[in-house]
Amino acid sequence: MAPTDLPGSEQGTGPTARRMILGTQLRRLRERAGLSRAKAAWEIRASESKISRMELGRVGFKERDVTDLLTMYGVHDPAERDWALQMAQESNQPGWWHPYNDLVPSWFDNYIGLEEAASRIRTYELMFVPGLLQTERYARAVIGRGDPDFRDEGVERKVGLRMRRQKLLAGPKPPRLWAVLDEAVLERPFGGAAVLKAQIDHLLELTELPTVTIQVIPFEMSGFAAESAFSLLQFAEPDLPNIAYVEHLNGAQYLEKPEDLEVYGRAFDRLAVDAETPDRTRQMLLKKRAEL
Repeated sequence: MAPTDLPGSEQGTGPTARRMILGTQLRRLRERAGLSRAKAAWEIRASESKISRMELGRVGFKERDVTDLLTMYGVHDPAERDWALQMAQESNQPGWWHPYNDLVPSWFDNYIGLEEAASRIRTYELMFVPGLLQTERYARAVIGRGDPDFRDEGVERKVGLRMRRQKLLAGPKPPRLWAVLDEAVLERPFGGAAVLKAQIDHLLELTELPTVTIQVIPFEMSGFAAESAFSLLQFAEPDLPNIAYVEHLNGAQYLEKPEDLEVYGRAFDRLAVDAETPDRTRQMLLKKRAEL
């Protein structure tokens, strides 16, 4: 592989994405060499499950392990070896969200890194306005159990993390964000009518961005295409797999299999058809705002 063909060099690719890119490349090299995971594991004095986690980008990389695997896979080109070692170093660097790790569940840590690297985000929400679209007071009300003025160090840091995530929408290469909201979201006045009104104002402002699309599903079409919230992430980097992300009470699923992605992709397509068009959604938002 020529240096110019090496993946993951695009500026802004964070440590989570780099782990996945390096893992994908190591899997390809192992398969090209005709070696099993068990054989690779023996070479670096590890378990077969560790090789699997490395190839999925679920764990950090030790430079010695990467060096040994490259040698075993017959990779001797200096540029390719240097690339792999650099990716290993950079993938082990903490992301910007590292200071919040005591607040962020381990299963959500990866999502923040993938969200940062995504070129397209499609999300469906039934309960709240999605985190990337929330105002600060709405976010504080959601996190603070309905009180938009609740002051607590933990709540403030969680709100700060949510606001920091939103910076990607105003970055030099913002993702295309397509959010479908159940109409029930607009009927839950977290923090009171004034907070919801300001939140709707914010949604209206966001609809003017060329990279943001918002649709609302009216009550009469609610619940047919999907029964729970989920997000779909796509990446410009071809070595990153598309992902469907589904949260539950004590964790989350990261679905990468084509058959799973097809199910969620079809569900989102159905949601977009059932929802009001972006223009009619703006009219719904304006009407709701006038009622508050």
